[in-house]
Amino acid sequence: MNILHLVSVTGESFLDKVTQVNDAVNSFVWTNVGLWLLIGAGVIFTVSTKFFQISHLKTWWMNTIGGMFSKKSNARKNKESGSVSQFQALCTALAATIGTGNIAGVASAVVVGGPGAVFWMWIAAFFGMMTNFSENVLGIYYRRKNSEGEWSGGAMYYLRDGLGRYKGCKYIGRFLAALFSVFAVLASFGIGNMGQVNKIVINLDSAILKNVDLGYAFGDVKWTSVIIGAVLMVLGGLIILGGLKRIASFAETVVPFMAGAYVLGCLVIIFANVAHIGEYFAAIFRFAFGIKAVAGGFVGVSIKTVLTQGCKRGVFSNEAGLGSSVMVHSASNVREPVKQGMWGIFEVFADTIVVCTMTALVVLSSGKIDLSTGAVAEGTNDATLVADAFGKMFGPFGSVFVSIAILLFAFTTVVGWSHYGSKSFEYLFGVKAAKGYKVFFVLMIMSGAVMTSSLAWDISDTFNGLMMIPNLIGVISLLPVVVKITDNYVKRRIKKVNVAPMLSFNKAIEAAHAEDIRREDEEVQST
Repeated sequence: MNILHLVSVTGESFLDKVTQVNDAVNSFVWTNVGLWLLIGAGVIFTVSTKFFQISHLKTWWMNTIGGMFSKKSNARKNKESGSVSQFQALCTALAATIGTGNIAGVASAVVVGGPGAVFWMWIAAFFGMMTNFSENVLGIYYRRKNSEGEWSGGAMYYLRDGLGRYKGCKYIGRFLAALFSVFAVLASFGIGNMGQVNKIVINLDSAILKNVDLGYAFGDVKWTSVIIGAVLMVLGGLIILGGLKRIASFAETVVPFMAGAYVLGCLVIIFANVAHIGEYFAAIFRFAFGIKAVAGGFVGVSIKTVLTQGCKRGVFSNEAGLGSSVMVHSASNVREPVKQGMWGIFEVFADTIVVCTMTALVVLSSGKIDLSTGAVAEGTNDATLVADAFGKMFGPFGSVFVSIAILLFAFTTVVGWSHYGSKSFEYLFGVKAAKGYKVFFVLMIMSGAVMTSSLAWDISDTFNGLMMIPNLIGVISLLPVVVKITDNYVKRRIKKVNVAPMLSFNKAIEAAHAEDIRREDEEVQST
């Protein structure tokens, strides 16, 4: 008995130490250094490209969603093997980024940081647009075909072949590329798999299956959790093991419906409270630089907390700067690096400016936030705040709707992250080994369903943040390349100057695409 007690105490002590170390690293990555590095990088990319997201707004809009339904648009067409269409790449990236952070994450930012956190979420997104743009430009420029004829690209490749080509940086580039890949693989199992599945199980259990009692399978794990996990594992296996083409087809079908239905539900609530819209935005701007009161007292929340909460949730939402979504954008059939970069701008716009803003307005309309003081009503649970707001408008169906939305958001995140993890694993161990990774990734879905500790989620959150350090080192160091490629596109396609295109660091790939691009340039210049 004493031995068992000693083992138990030792185990708890070890977990406490792991938690302390993880908290320290997480705080360093997400608050003390990493978050400001992300914002700073976004500012640098924005200024260096002459505020491309504003100065060329019409260009990037018409080259993405704005021109997708034009007869001349190739956004949804794909005849190239080993690649996906531009729209499929976007949907797969959105599948991974539009997750629980767009619902519970935004609610948490408002509860902790007040309405002003939304303002800083917008700021993070504005600069994040050009971070994502730069990542995608480099992703296309440094990608290559693997042994199975599929495009492979991402931070690991522009770290190795971009940064690694600078004088004296060969081994630094390779080391950072391997480091990024290791962090991405570890994050894929946590924040991209088990954490999302665990959120699905908890949400369904509390909102829809709360009256279903099938008993416990083992320990504190309910049979309902096991059943949900098994269903998700089978569905995930059918999609993930089918490869990127099947993942992209799934994302192309589900993401527009998923995001559209959620935004529509938000719009109904917002229009029902249209008389108060001015108050919502006034509160957002008023508390962006001010101090909000805390329910039941006079303790204030500092501007640092407001700013940190908003920026952090904005980054969590769109993942700009983490180097994750670039792995699927690199699989696009696009030839022009800047064209895929523009899809990156739209990705951040759709994810944060649209979806997260809708969530924020719904939260502010819930009646749980005092718009004059920023105080949160006592007993408010940020995890259920959005569901409460939907329930207030739609009755019991509202809460069920949010539960289904979280289910879809979280499950598509799992599917999207499976590709990120497999591409990182492929870089480290090869194409054949990546197939084994996919099988293991699917099996780990069950672990997420029966997980009772949040430690695994917290650790994976840290690995997710650690990805951005090597990624941003690579993107910032390759800023001159991004600027040159962007200027080259602007000259050819906007100013109609006859110059040679910059398409790939690999001269063979560039030569294979150059003729098609020159023909397109001539058509543009003749109009």
